Amino acid sequence: MTDSLALYGMALSALLFVLLVVLEAIFPRKKRSLPRGQRWRTNIIIIIVDSVALRLTGPIAAISAAVFAEQNNIGLFNWTSLPSGLEFILALIILDLTIYAQHVMTHKVPLFWDIHKVHHSDRDIDVTTAVRFHPVEIILSMLYKCAVVLLIGPTPFAVFIFSLLLNLCAMFNHSNLRLPVSVDAVLRLFLVTPDMHRVHHSTVTRETNSNFGFSIALWDRLFGTYTAQPVAGHDDIVIGLDEYQSEHPAELWWSLALPFHDRYRSEQGSGYKRKSS
Repeated sequence: MTDSLALYGMALSALLFVLLVVLEAIFPRKKRSLPRGQRWRTNIIIIIVDSVALRLTGPIAAISAAVFAEQNNIGLFNWTSLPSGLEFILALIILDLTIYAQHVMTHKVPLFWDIHKVHHSDRDIDVTTAVRFHPVEIILSMLYKCAVVLLIGPTPFAVFIFSLLLNLCAMFNHSNLRLPVSVDAVLRLFLVTPDMHRVHHSTVTRETNSNFGFSIALWDRLFGTYTAQPVAGHDDIVIGLDEYQSEHPAELWWSLALPFHDRYRSEQGSGYKRKSS
């Protein structure tokens, strides 16, 4: 069952990816800083490397953890007798909250930030940025999700739906898609929109450390991490990290080596500056 669910999820994700690529080309939100060719080549190769590093098997691992929890009566929901519909909704909400918390940790903990910078160093934000994560971060994220699943004990189906929604929402809110202002204003009451998440990829520190949500827009407002609009506006916002406004982020090996390079510089005391400080 887990293999079939994962295949369905991959197929839907691939369809949305292609759709957003087309829509970005027709309705671009922001002019690109770097040519698409090399950036996309690097990001897509990172996607392939991530797939080898459990991006494709990550959802399977999380679903398998849910099956194990269910069979062994492990986790909060397996110790309660809530109506199935209520349990399903609560599982999605709690899982999304834990992803918000994980994202905050990747900015606040120096070691995690070193790894997460690969995602933020991209100087343009589009649908490929949604899957531009260092392989080490993919593995750590998979372990984190499995631990959360074992702790709360959601059904395997709930884990599948959550993993699918998370992936689809991440591609949507990273897309360089221009939405009508009125549509964005309504959507962001519930879901994280492209304009809302683009603020998070700003070089301005205060903006980088805001809008951590991937799916549900509530968490940033609830925990005081919400920024409505970038100070420079969406047309002039500078994407990426101040210290990497060059062509390096579009290079594959530079991107993969970035966490280790900066960790070495930090240990040598050579003026390493963490974005989240």
